[in-house]
Amino acid sequence: MKVSTVRYEENLETYQIYGGESLSIEIDNGDHVEIVDVEGDQPCTLLALDMNGSSIIESLSWKTKPIQKNDHLTEKNLSNSANAILKKKNITLKGLTSIDLFDKNSPADTSQSFGINKEGMCVISASGGPMVVDEQNSPTEILINITRAKPIKSSERLPEPLAEPLSEIRINNSTAKSYTVKAGEYIQIIDVEGRQCSDFQAFPVEDLKNGIVTSIDPTVTRSIMGSSYPAPGVFDKFYNQNSEPLVEVMHDTVCRHDTFGLACNSKYYDDKGYPGHISCTENFNKALHKYSIEPRLNWVAVNFFFNTNIEECHTVSSDVSWSRPGDYVLLRAMTDLVCVSSACPDDTSPVNGWNPTDIHVRVYDKSNKFSSAMAFRPDPQTIPTMTKNTGFHKNTEKLTRNFIEYNGYWLASDYNNLGQIKEYWQCREGVVMIDLSPLRKFEVYGPDAEALMQYAITRDVRKLSVGQIVYTAMCYDNGCMVDDGTLYRLCDDTFRWIGGCDEGGKHLRKIAKNRNLNAWVKSSTDQLHNVAVQGPKSRETLAKIIWT
Repeated sequence: MKVSTVRYEENLETYQIYGGESLSIEIDNGDHVEIVDVEGDQPCTLLALDMNGSSIIESLSWKTKPIQKNDHLTEKNLSNSANAILKKKNITLKGLTSIDLFDKNSPADTSQSFGINKEGMCVISASGGPMVVDEQNSPTEILINITRAKPIKSSERLPEPLAEPLSEIRINNSTAKSYTVKAGEYIQIIDVEGRQCSDFQAFPVEDLKNGIVTSIDPTVTRSIMGSSYPAPGVFDKFYNQNSEPLVEVMHDTVCRHDTFGLACNSKYYDDKGYPGHISCTENFNKALHKYSIEPRLNWVAVNFFFNTNIEECHTVSSDVSWSRPGDYVLLRAMTDLVCVSSACPDDTSPVNGWNPTDIHVRVYDKSNKFSSAMAFRPDPQTIPTMTKNTGFHKNTEKLTRNFIEYNGYWLASDYNNLGQIKEYWQCREGVVMIDLSPLRKFEVYGPDAEALMQYAITRDVRKLSVGQIVYTAMCYDNGCMVDDGTLYRLCDDTFRWIGGCDEGGKHLRKIAKNRNLNAWVKSSTDQLHNVAVQGPKSRETLAKIIWT
């Protein structure tokens, strides 16, 4: 699951799909499209249609040379996902033409680009499916870069809804709004343009009916959760003064917030030399007046997207928010609530990037099911994905509820049957099975695959026989380590590298490019989930089910 399939940067939109996926994108006259096969060897097909569903392939102004044109399309010529898109838009294949952009011989970072001369829609389809363990045809990444002649206003760019919203609430910059949610409903708080903080508070409806005002208490929450603020997973709830959970954090695409500071108030701006400046506290007071909640000089709040740091010298500092356009938190109400959210008006410090913007809130029905997840980015510029389950999750979740996020996946931190102490002794004296699916796997193949691995790692790959595995280090030219891992030789020109980080694959592709080697390095982590069987009795255990 992706946070969003698109990343915005001024007039540039970047979309991402993987093998087996398709995407439709609206295009307009004057737009320029570049499609990139990031890892190579990833076939991809393009359809260009006008607003009536007729082909406009002939009108495209190609800057590069596509592989081939396909007339007389049938459903068999397109992927299931592409056929589904056309069917949803009531477009028939009769008279349509497609273009093959890449094939199985495309090197990494091969690109095709063209200009748009008519308004319409592009359907980009990357072929592929699940990879069998003894093959190397893993479905990999396609990037679509669209330079817009008429870019969408940054304030109008919103991520696709997670489901059908019950309500949508726009909180204009430097304002706040209150709203009600029922138990089980979901609240999605979206940073529309990025780098915008939003204060949040929630009040149980039942308490308000009885004339009692309780709300999220950050101190109680930190004490119970044992962390600065909750996050998706085990420690995911905000509590009130009576230690009652009010909201549960389901999704978080930023993972950088604040629960130490107050919502900004008049004194904050007075002390900085801006008397009379509007504040979140004043906006909260106005928004909560209709619920007969008394105004306050200081409002305790959850400061979403606020970048706060506790220094070694015990001072509290803040800087520009880490949130990007479309980033969000998704909360689940544990009881009927009155909520209030603000779009912080602070333009006197870097917390909002010196430019306060809007916040958008969506409320979803409790019938929807959203699994806990947080955003994972292998590097700062990557379009993030949400935390995934491993192939063994359906079985491990029967044994424990204690899962932690590791390298983009949920892994069990301990199990209910024995406990952590006995688990430790089983590692020392018995046998254990550990889910290591997050290890990064890469398929390395091609005529120069051996030369590539020989250059990249510290072992002599030439001595590695087919079917053998060796543990080794992967190093930069200066001797510093990139990663350590195992290299498995599948055949003369085919290897599988298994390491701990995504950088290993990038490093191998960089070497292949710089040394002009005829080899591909394809990510296969999502295709190959694995366990490790370890401990003194591991061989004895495996001997009962595996033979060589």
